[in-house]
Amino acid sequence: MLRIRLSMGGVRKRPIYKIVIADGRYPRDGKFIEKIGSYNPLLPKDKKERIKIEAERVKYWMSKGAQPTLRVSRLLGELQIMPMPKPGNNPQKAIPKKDRKKSAEESKEAPKTEGKKEEPKAEAKKEEPKKEEPKAEAKKEEPKAEAKKEEPKAEAKKEEPKAEAKKEEPKAEAKKEEPKDKK
Repeated sequence: MLRIRLSMGGVRKRPIYKIVIADGRYPRDGKFIEKIGSYNPLLPKDKKERIKIEAERVKYWMSKGAQPTLRVSRLLGELQIMPMPKPGNNPQKAIPKKDRKKSAEESKEAPKTEGKKEEPKAEAKKEEPKKEEPKAEAKKEEPKAEAKKEEPKAEAKKEEPKAEAKKEEPKAEAKKEEPKDKK
């Protein structure tokens, strides 16, 4: 399969990349079919010399079935040659590597201590939905005027535990995130 990817060049601590069309089986810096541009990550983002690409050749090779790598697709997205790829979901990215291990250990210990704390709060949460029940029942009775009043009450009771479970989970997640924010 043809790939549009980066081929590394330059010297130590000063990389420069060629944007090339190559077979996916070839090594990164090995044989390639055509050089279509260059990328210099050391230059500021606002300089034109940072990314140089022949847009016509990119479109030609993509029509032939060449697939850009994630990094190249981001570069093409910056130049508006193709749409920007969706950002990945990496919640650990903002945390320095040194602190990642600490936060992982705390999250393992946190469920043990939080489980004991959640039980009293769960009881307090049960009281709050009881206040909301009459409103929910009144709304359900209006559209179902023909149905018996007992049936909506039974449905409301079945829905309450699900709603409570959903309410408990986000609060538990929020507690886990709070210690990360403090550090």
